[in-house]
Amino acid sequence: MAASNNDGMVRVRGAREHNLKDVDVDVPRDALVVFTGVSGSGKSSLAFGTLYAEAQRRYLESVAPYARRLIDQAGVPEVDSIEGLPPAVALQQQRGTPSARSSVGSVTTISSLVRMLYSRAGSYPPRQPMLYAEDFSPNTPQGACPHCHGLGRVYEVTEQTMVPDDSLSIRERAIAAWPPAWHGQNLRDILVTLGYDVDKPWRELPRKDRDWILFTEEQPTVAVYAGFTPAETRRALKQKLDPSYMGTFTGARKYVMQTFATSQSALMKKRVSRYMAGGTCPVCEGKRLKREALSVTFAGLDIAQLSQLPLQELAEVLRPAAQRKLGAAEMHARATLSREEARQDTERRVAAGGSAHKAAPDVRRTGNLSQEKQLAAQRIAQDLLGRVKTLTELGLGYLSLDRSTPTLSPGELQRLRLATQLGSHLFGVVYVLDEPSAGLHPADGEALLEALQRLKAAGNSLFVVEHDLAVMRQADWLVDVGPAAGELGGEVLYSGPPAGLASVQASQTRRYLFNPPPARQTAPREPARWLKLQGVTRNNLKELDAAFPLGCFTCVTGVSGSGKSSLVSQALLELVGEHLGQQQEAEEEVDPLLAEAPETTGGRIVAGMDGVRRLVCVDQKPIGRTPRSNLATYTGLFDAVRKLFAATPAARRRRYDAGRFSFNVAKGRCETCEGEGFVSVELLFLPSVYAPCPACHGARYNPQTLEITLEGKNIAEVLALTVDGACEFFAAHPAVLRPLLVLRDIGLGYLRLGQPATELSGGEAQRIKLATELQRTQRGDTLYVLDEPTTGLHPADVERLLAQLDGLVAAGNTVIVVEHEMHVVAHSDWVIDMGPGAGAEGGRIVACGTPAMLARERRSRTAPYLAEVLAAPAQTSEKIPASGAVDAGDLVPAE
Repeated sequence: MAASNNDGMVRVRGAREHNLKDVDVDVPRDALVVFTGVSGSGKSSLAFGTLYAEAQRRYLESVAPYARRLIDQAGVPEVDSIEGLPPAVALQQQRGTPSARSSVGSVTTISSLVRMLYSRAGSYPPRQPMLYAEDFSPNTPQGACPHCHGLGRVYEVTEQTMVPDDSLSIRERAIAAWPPAWHGQNLRDILVTLGYDVDKPWRELPRKDRDWILFTEEQPTVAVYAGFTPAETRRALKQKLDPSYMGTFTGARKYVMQTFATSQSALMKKRVSRYMAGGTCPVCEGKRLKREALSVTFAGLDIAQLSQLPLQELAEVLRPAAQRKLGAAEMHARATLSREEARQDTERRVAAGGSAHKAAPDVRRTGNLSQEKQLAAQRIAQDLLGRVKTLTELGLGYLSLDRSTPTLSPGELQRLRLATQLGSHLFGVVYVLDEPSAGLHPADGEALLEALQRLKAAGNSLFVVEHDLAVMRQADWLVDVGPAAGELGGEVLYSGPPAGLASVQASQTRRYLFNPPPARQTAPREPARWLKLQGVTRNNLKELDAAFPLGCFTCVTGVSGSGKSSLVSQALLELVGEHLGQQQEAEEEVDPLLAEAPETTGGRIVAGMDGVRRLVCVDQKPIGRTPRSNLATYTGLFDAVRKLFAATPAARRRRYDAGRFSFNVAKGRCETCEGEGFVSVELLFLPSVYAPCPACHGARYNPQTLEITLEGKNIAEVLALTVDGACEFFAAHPAVLRPLLVLRDIGLGYLRLGQPATELSGGEAQRIKLATELQRTQRGDTLYVLDEPTTGLHPADVERLLAQLDGLVAAGNTVIVVEHEMHVVAHSDWVIDMGPGAGAEGGRIVACGTPAMLARERRSRTAPYLAEVLAAPAQTSEKIPASGAVDAGDLVPAE
């Protein structure tokens, strides 16, 4: 497909992926190219859906014939030709893998080096044999603690966990661990047949009966007389009447353990995990490794302790070993060390093969090679320091190697992968990045730009999808896609050096890049009262006091890892939720056995809860985990749509109710795909491929249901409409139009009504949740908490978001956001700046006040960036409310 191209350009012709309109564009190689445009304009379709997808397709074609079966799975982009395209690496925004066994150390491969460091240069106890690197990994049989199998926690099922209320009888479901509905009733009926009293309070049953019911491994099969009383059952057994069926008993503990081990349902696993009491493993003390591995130290620390250090502290531990000056004898020993390493590799291969041949004794076990150990430590420590330095430069120095990936934000995970690529020393590669500035404070953004320039200087090309104006200004080349979103986008408005965009009138990016709108001109709102927290302890927050103005729009700022999310998205949510009796939604789905011990929040609310009647967290978690969940079902507008279809004359003649038009109900959905719209194709030795359903071709419904139309469209065609298109189609139907208008006003007009939840970004999911909330009748006194709501938003979309948030505050509510976007911070009424640094160097309130006040605070790393945005006409008032207010100085730690 690609002809030779030696002019240093990548030439795309006829790109039609998603909403792209037969796009032709040329972009330079060996340059920083930024793709920009409003959300949904088509920039990701060009960068990822076309350029990266084609590079991936060509790679798969070149590997081996069998790999071509993967091409359909990878996706063939809709494009006529692409010339001059080098191999590509994609670094996309995605949430951490759900396995808690995956960590910062494993994602960056730094843990492998650390294990090598302990193996070859650790301090061993006397007479202990040398351990190999795998012996220091909790994820291998050689290294895992034999008691907890490398989990760090042990789990047991006890009477207390399975029977939380022993005043209930078995009939009253005292055994909470048993399954609900028919299965649980079946087990209770079996106990009646076996002669157990199911009507006596659990605590009054004999101990031997309780123990057998809960802990027996026996599984007797007996006659069951469904619906019979105990007396009737006894008579039926005596008379040998035919039973309703034969039932097999399962003890409560056996049921819990079997369900957890074998169930394919995440919901069932989560349910039974509640009856498994977890605690720190007493053998490894939660460190997950066998004792022999934990007995080896480096700089006085075992490998688990080293892995718990923040990366900036880890660098300090490694630096002395990395900077040792070598004497003549040590220089001579380098060659000895290399030969020794080769010999040990040979010995290990022989041992792994089970050979009876006895290799030469390992001289390191005798302690005679201290110089060689020092050299090994120096060599490995230098490599480690280089990798750790890259991570700290990207603003990730507060992370530790054992931090599990489910706890990382998509932005943190992408920067970890970026740091790994910086250490790979590849050249001639196209790196395609998805908003690498997401979740970054402007101070950390400067380090990101330096990292991108280093990749470019090494001979690589960088294609970056980005909304951050600072990144745009540093670009060698801008590709602006638009002019709007969805069907109104998909055109390349400009492709060239950044300065040239200034003359493109159709570009929405142009205004913000060259003539940004001034900061808010109105005075900050006066707080109605203050919500005060005292003694907050969570992560790096230690006995923190904080106060939030109610009836205002508050931004919490600070460098990455300073404690913003710990204060707002964790501590504030938990304390307020507990006070209101609202339980917070659990974190990302993680296998309960691999989940870490839950972090607890310390502290209390001392004032202000009389002004909060309701708490709403608008986060970036998915609105659903399967394609069955979509924008229409989540917002509730699909209920109204189905009622409209059921009310049509054709549907009433056939007696179709609203349920007929749900793809989750058997009577209306396609039988072949059961309403999924696609089927799974199993491939031998390869991952499953999903293909459109051969019966309904993706429509999800059976032919009879699709025969019913509303104003010329069937239900599948309505689900295929964009929000913008649906606003026109349902203009005469207020019940459907109201939520559609909110979705459009918040910048989601380009999304399809039936777009699966699995295709939505975190930012899109968050805005759908916000739109769902905005369509409710506002009664005031609600506390809205948002974590980085501008993620994935073009500056034009940020303005629309701010208008919606202002509307919530105007209705008498309180909005608190964690935010890095300085235009949002400048627009707020009150700013709380966390810091001064990250991790252990953060966790304090550096300063607080109106945006204008904070911009003058010298101790704040946020201040200079906020001051730059406020350089436009200043706000008219800086008056701080007197009644019930908290002086900014009260919340600044004493020097």
